[in-house]
Amino acid sequence: MTNHQNNNVTRRAFIGHTGIGVAALASLLDPKLLANDQSVPHFAPTAKRVIFLHQTGAPSQLDLYDVKPELSRWHGQELPQSVRGGQRLTTLTAGQASLPVTASPFKFARHGESGTALSELLPHTSRVVDDLCIVRSMHTEAINHDPACTMIQTGAEQPGRPSIGSWVSYGLGSESQELPAFVVLLSGGLPGDQPLSSRWWGSGFLPSQHQAVKFRKRGEPVLYLNNPAGITPEIRRRMLDSLGELNRIQSAATGDAEIDARIAQFELAYRMQESLPRIADLTEEPEHTFALYGEDARQPGTYAANCLLARRLVEQGVRFIQLYDRDWDHHTDIVSQIKVKCRETDQASAALVQDLKQRGLLKDTLIVWAGEFGRTVFCEGELAKRDYGRDHHPRCFSIWLAGGGIRPGLTYGKTDEFSYNIAENPVHIHDLQATMLRCLGIDHERLTYRYQGRDHRLTDIGGRVVSEILG
Repeated sequence: MTNHQNNNVTRRAFIGHTGIGVAALASLLDPKLLANDQSVPHFAPTAKRVIFLHQTGAPSQLDLYDVKPELSRWHGQELPQSVRGGQRLTTLTAGQASLPVTASPFKFARHGESGTALSELLPHTSRVVDDLCIVRSMHTEAINHDPACTMIQTGAEQPGRPSIGSWVSYGLGSESQELPAFVVLLSGGLPGDQPLSSRWWGSGFLPSQHQAVKFRKRGEPVLYLNNPAGITPEIRRRMLDSLGELNRIQSAATGDAEIDARIAQFELAYRMQESLPRIADLTEEPEHTFALYGEDARQPGTYAANCLLARRLVEQGVRFIQLYDRDWDHHTDIVSQIKVKCRETDQASAALVQDLKQRGLLKDTLIVWAGEFGRTVFCEGELAKRDYGRDHHPRCFSIWLAGGGIRPGLTYGKTDEFSYNIAENPVHIHDLQATMLRCLGIDHERLTYRYQGRDHRLTDIGGRVVSEILG
């Protein structure tokens, strides 16, 4: 699937000069027609939409999903060189005199018919474990947060590539005429946390209408969406019609695709003026919904409220919803900090699975819960002080997926006894991306866009669909 920009200019110039530019406006007024004009989906999809729960900062797989009971006999001893294998370390622990193995202080137990072992920190997730597929053998190359987040969201460590949500919007368009195809929600954040970068949800070199619309935590859901004082909907409509006509004249003359993107975004914003405030208002939810998601769901901008809002958005046809939750970067005092994060996120994550399932939406909604990499088995700092943390670890980490054609109740992949190296069934970031696209009916090798003389794709020159986890 390739967009040849030179041909695009010729076509637009032809439309402009033959006087049929007005007919082309119909495609701009219908978001379903904003997708590229190639044959997608390539396969019968098992998912129509995606909710990506990105736990920014990298949760510790050792303390949540990857049970290692044998570590107790290694606790406090130096990590064997044969296990480390010369892996480079971050500057945070490269200068440490000792790298002592640190067993998880949390208990694990088996849950559900699948008998999947989960940490005591995840009591709510344990109740839906039979709906999840846990992958314990994820890996990436990036060892620091910014390139690792860029990698999992765009398929490359270097900035400038389109995000996965933008690729999905480009390939499939939107199911809704009143809402964008791609939405971003943010939660968490303490002084000193790793910053979030807007390029993680940007469209890169794709047309700009495919970038995400970021919702705000408080106040108006989207800035500058409402009309200013004195401007009625009728006046706004006349203004947009006049502006649209001027933009179409300029588009026909220049062939600039960004002008068409601007027209489309103006029209979408106009339609969102009515639909978005109603969808973002969680107060209309019944009491049993807040009992399911937790009391935090009543407070806009929390992780719980964003999970609930994500459910409301998929009900309205939003194609890709990206949640970023911060505060998972536990270099110090991990024992207390990870407890706080699990209290903030465990119930809402499980509730989202339950809520979608009881509404019949889980079967065609893919949920992905992941950080950008994992955490080391050795501690950062001094183990004896008990305020130790864990450093970055790209060689293996755990994620889970649910719904949208994913096999439920499955644990895939295995790490060594230190959760340091992958022992079975490695899954690269590109493999995850290829599998997500496959659930949406997209062949990751065929969803391409020509830019600067090369056909680009989300998975670059890699990626394997992990068919073993598909139902």
